[in-house]
Amino acid sequence: MKTDLAPVPDHEEPLRRARPRRSVARITFRLPVPPVSGVLRPRLLGVSLALSGLTFLAFCVVVSVGDIALPLSEVVRALFGGGDPGTELIVHELRLPRAMAGLLVGIAFGVSGALLQTMTLNPLASPDMMGITQGAGAAVVAGIVLGWDGGLGTQTLGLLGALGAAAVVYVLAWKRGTTGYRIVLVGVGVAWICTSCTDYLMARGQRFQAQSALGWLVGNLNGRTWDQITPLAYAMAVLLPAAVLLGRQMRTLQLGDDVALGLGTRVQIVRVSVLLISVGLVAFGTATAGPIAFVALAAPQVAQRLAGTAVPPPIAAGLTGALMVLVSDLIARKLVPDTELPVGVVSGVLGAPVLLWLLVRANRAGSGG
Repeated sequence: MKTDLAPVPDHEEPLRRARPRRSVARITFRLPVPPVSGVLRPRLLGVSLALSGLTFLAFCVVVSVGDIALPLSEVVRALFGGGDPGTELIVHELRLPRAMAGLLVGIAFGVSGALLQTMTLNPLASPDMMGITQGAGAAVVAGIVLGWDGGLGTQTLGLLGALGAAAVVYVLAWKRGTTGYRIVLVGVGVAWICTSCTDYLMARGQRFQAQSALGWLVGNLNGRTWDQITPLAYAMAVLLPAAVLLGRQMRTLQLGDDVALGLGTRVQIVRVSVLLISVGLVAFGTATAGPIAFVALAAPQVAQRLAGTAVPPPIAAGLTGALMVLVSDLIARKLVPDTELPVGVVSGVLGAPVLLWLLVRANRAGSGG
């Protein structure tokens, strides 16, 4: 067999290195100047762009819906600083905070679920299943019923409850380190403990207190203001870039702790960092709109199937979560005439079939017990 072993001329070496190597699922590239390399996944990129367009459309539709219906063209013009003063007042002051809350909360929940499912390698791992949202709910209900808020408000109580539940899960799961399996198992137990505490407090509270707590527990976008959205926006500006920077270390965790350690990954530090970022996202999101059910569980799995990746892609999962929350809010406002249901009611109805499908799929694969 004859092979061509002629060396590549020096002037052609940069071109050879810069030429991408194509495969069916990805395109790898390496540039000599500047020294940049990476992987492009056309399907993932296309799915993310499509989800961005659908999310923006749903966002505009949510803003257009109300007592005074607005054409989509007027909504888009007002969003970019045009239109008449009356339309701008309705859009920016009355309807935009609610739509923005749904957008940001959906992104936060979707990315948080993707991080947890990637870290634990378990499609059922999500803040809903691991006690994080239940911890936030228990703290808020305790503040309302027992008067322990101390002037902190539901946002701060929800944040402290979520962080406290996550700390308890991590401490109880520690045994010369942690594993994704132990974190999920302990998280399920903590979730039920927090749920039981919440049920007890709801039964003990007075009728007005129970109604106030229930309105927050199911997840609600009604009456959102810019003051409630601002902390979430600041938190996401810090936590989302941090999640992207941890992407490479998270990919090594998929190979197992021993292999990851051999590759130089500080497994426990990465695991704690991922847990803190995901808990921070869901804590601020829950503090803004309450524990909207099943978004953090279903959005990463839907995004993973659409993108065809081995693990949930965080960006696509965030966009899917935002789309789910906005569509659920739109359905909640239009499903029953003259009644606005909490968005968590609709997201629970839409997300429950995804949970059942995951359980059936796990059983068929022999991992469901």
